[in-house]
Amino acid sequence: MKNNKVFVLVADGVGFRNFAYSGFYKQRLEENLDFVFWNNTPFNIADSGFPEVKINNVKLHSLTDVYKKARVQVELDLNIKKTKDRVYDSYRFPFYYGSIRGAIKSTIVNLLHFTHSSENGLLKIRRKINRFERKSDLYKESIATLKKEKPAMVFCTNQRHITTVAPLLAAQDLGIPTAAFIYSWDNLPKATLVVETDYYFVWSEYMKDELLFYYPYIKSSQVFVTGSPQFEMHFNKSKILDRETFFNSYNLDTSKKYICYSGNDIVSCPDDPVYLEDVAKAVTQLNEKGADLAIIFRKCPVDFSPRFDNVLAKYPDIIKPIDPLWKPLGSVWNAILPTKEDDELLANIAEHSAMVINVGSSTVFDFISHNKPCGYLRYNQQKQLNPQWDIHKCYKFVHFRSMPDNDAVFWLDSPEAMAADIERMLSDKGEKVTAKTKLWFERINQHPPQDASKRIVSAIAQIVNNQKEN
Repeated sequence: MKNNKVFVLVADGVGFRNFAYSGFYKQRLEENLDFVFWNNTPFNIADSGFPEVKINNVKLHSLTDVYKKARVQVELDLNIKKTKDRVYDSYRFPFYYGSIRGAIKSTIVNLLHFTHSSENGLLKIRRKINRFERKSDLYKESIATLKKEKPAMVFCTNQRHITTVAPLLAAQDLGIPTAAFIYSWDNLPKATLVVETDYYFVWSEYMKDELLFYYPYIKSSQVFVTGSPQFEMHFNKSKILDRETFFNSYNLDTSKKYICYSGNDIVSCPDDPVYLEDVAKAVTQLNEKGADLAIIFRKCPVDFSPRFDNVLAKYPDIIKPIDPLWKPLGSVWNAILPTKEDDELLANIAEHSAMVINVGSSTVFDFISHNKPCGYLRYNQQKQLNPQWDIHKCYKFVHFRSMPDNDAVFWLDSPEAMAADIERMLSDKGEKVTAKTKLWFERINQHPPQDASKRIVSAIAQIVNNQKEN
């Protein structure tokens, strides 16, 4: 009997969303595959109707995380050497010295960074991580599970979780092929590849080039260009409500046009509430001139803070909050479970909004899937919550260099010009910008986007079938 079982290794809610709520799971039937979620999260995946094998012991080796942090620092050093570009320094997080344990850990990371900042040093760190994890209880449990379940392949839905290293090593040590999906468009320049697998799945040819540039030990033949399944929901017309039904469901005014303001988390944009108020003021100005506008506010799904409460209370007739439908099962971001209903909600918000405004968010691609323009805010507040934060630093990040034209979005450069900028976005000029946004989307995500799952599952089937032949 042919072995068509594939373990889908999940370490966070976003990975589960991408591969459970898209067409990925159903597509297995087309390739005669059997998908089982290898669950390394706090969630009970079986409750959502999917087969799962739970990982019970997720404890790392005591030194693994230290070496992982050092690996990030060394990779960023090497990126700077390759490119002569200091932008990679902006991806470094400050070290923590607030406790004795934190201070010791940070000191060791800095020492390893200082003594291993070379290609050879990086190789030593990578090997050390693997050696440590092969000694962990997580590795031992993974070996036992794989021997019992005998999957033909392990497919990891996110390349950045250190807790997936041991399960993937266990698979490789048992001769089971492994693959990792690069889960976000901005990940590769930030040194977030912490797993080493036999194959890699990327969004686009652009991302493939990035992967091969930053990780020269990976061969082109190991990389599959598939697109990301996270955008498929936008093309499922059966889930798009008509305007009246959607508006009635969320008590929206059918006489108004709505602008979506898409929020960030507090680290990415500490001044987000003030930017939201700037947009509300601009909408108020336009309404005084005869426009009939309002704002749908969709906060960041992992932001459960009250920081927007004051501005929402101040503009109750202008701002309508529609909260994401995510379920918090813990206090950290990867312990918050997305829901299928939220995918459908986001698609409907994008369909029934006239535009989206945010600070450098990938929601630009959600909205361009519905032919809606995006405005990126690009100015600092005069009184900043965190004086060290700088919005201009955001747009210097490497992933924005994928933009084929600097005018692929509307740039909102001051609160004073905001009303005029919104008018431009609503005018015929919006169509010219969205045409460029579509080119950007095509560059960073393989098209047609609605076929991502089909391409991913086809590639998995190819790997599984090649393994059988060998």
